[in-house]
Parts: sequence; structure tokens; C-alpha cells
Amino acid sequence: MTPEKVLARAPKILTQSERESYFATGYLLKERFVSDAWLARLREVTMRMIDESRDCNASNDKFDVEKEHGAAVPKLRRLTQPVEHDPAYWQFAANSMITDLAEDLLGPNVKFHHSKLNFKWFGGGEEVKWHQDIQFWPHTNFSVLTIGLYLDDVDDETGPMGVIPGSHKGEIFDQYGGDDQWIGCLNGSDLGKIGLDKAVYLKGPAGSVTVHHCRTLHGSRRNNHPSKSRPLLLNAFSSADALPITPNPTPSRYNGAIVRGEAARHAEFDPYPARLPPDWSAGYSSIFALQQEEEAKAV
Repeated sequence: MTPEKVLARAPKILTQSERESYFATGYLLKERFVSDAWLARLREVTMRMIDESRDCNASNDKFDVEKEHGAAVPKLRRLTQPVEHDPAYWQFAANSMITDLAEDLLGPNVKFHHSKLNFKWFGGGEEVKWHQDIQFWPHTNFSVLTIGLYLDDVDDETGPMGVIPGSHKGEIFDQYGGDDQWIGCLNGSDLGKIGLDKAVYLKGPAGSVTVHHCRTLHGSRRNNHPSKSRPLLLNAFSSADALPITPNPTPSRYNGAIVRGEAARHAEFDPYPARLPPDWSAGYSSIFALQQEEEAKAV
């Protein structure tokens, strides 16, 4: 759904100026947006996931872990598709204030794409290099976004997400390396084009949400805090008329579920001037493994 059509409808939870700002800059930050009740529920289930990961010796289709991960000191990078692992995650994605937020920015008919919980563990939790999301999962149009929830307070030291304002209106960059292998981030020759000096880092207290457009350039630094991790719960949504071009690299029973309104009868199309991602039908590791150029391993 085009921004003009979205803005012509009355908002449900955002102000009109907030919606206009999102479409102009490609991002939005709402501090203390999620209720304390939801925050407590999501924290509780997340702690159970962390405890379960202590028995994990290597990354698998559920947990992506750092090399130093162990039972005594777990070091998670990601919980893949949390909606598959506890009903609370799906209920939050499908029917909460973030679903209302998605409707305000995508239109009345909203489709769920995927979820992930990135931890960025304390004491050096890995950076996420500058990248755009749409190259991982191309759609027929760009009415696609990701909503992130900070489960704990996030400041400069813990590695907040950074965005380049307005980059969603610019180039869709090649995210392949010099050897023509997918790396899931910009290569060195393109980094100088994106205006890193204009980056805005989205900090905020627990319960704050970030929203970024599927073409917005974003990344985050390492977490250098000695004892505080940065769990960021991410849910991606699209307008119902935005259809995936390629299979989802992390399948879920909820991929494509309509969470607001109804399914589209027609697809809308925008030109997609970029290379398609690799064929991940044999398995997908994670953005961390790809960007750190670890050996790719089907999971």
C-alpha cells in the first residue's frame, strides 16, 4: 500500500505527524510504548529461553550462539522465530499495540512475515554491520517494515540500533562480497556512499520500540557493557498486497498470516532493482554468521 493511501486513513495509535515522519525518514522511535504487563510477560518467557539454551552446544535452528556460549555463561546471539517457541511471542506479534502500529504504517490489511530475538550479549556482543533488509526477503512492493522492542534499557554502551535517515528512498545495495558470496551487509566500496556521519542511534528505556522501513540502512555496534545484554525482539510485517518473491529463509507456521484486515486479492508492484538473495532452501545460518564470514552451515 502506498504512503499516500496509508496517510489518507485515520491513524489508530500514532499521530499523523509521526506517520509522516516515518515515511520521510524511514524510521520511528517510540519510547516506553509497550505496556509494563506485556514487558513483564515477554521478559519472563525470554528468561526461560535463555535457560533452555544452556544445554545448547552449537548453533541450531532455534538458538544462534557465540563461540564462547556455555551452560555457566550463555552467550546467545539470536532466538530464531520466537513465535514458534512460546505463545506469548505470537500473541504479542498478532494482537497488541505493535500490531496497531503496523496497521498505522502499512494500511488496514497487514501480514506477518517473521520474528527474531537478537540478544547482543554483554562483554562484546557482536556488531550488526550496515545492511538493508529487503535483499534478504524481496517482496513485490516496499510496504514492508520491522518493529523492534527493547526488553531492557538501551544506551550508547549496549549497542543501540543505528539508522541512516532517508536511505529508504535511495539505492538498494548489493550485499554480496568480492568473491560473489552473500555476506548480508554492504561491502567496503559502498560504505563510503551512505553518509555514516548522518547515522541516528535509537536509544531508549525498556518498552521502547523502533520501526524501520525494509530499505532503510541500519546496523549496530558491539555491546561493550560489562554485565548488561541488549535483547531486541523484532517482528516484520507487510501490507497484505506485498507478496514475497523468494521463500522465507526461516520458515514458520505463521509466515504470511493475516494479523489485521483481510488477505489481498491483488498484488501491488514496485520495481526491485537489486540482486536476489541466494537459494537458502538447503538451510540458513544467521546474519551474524554470514557477516562474520563464519562457515555457512545448514540448520
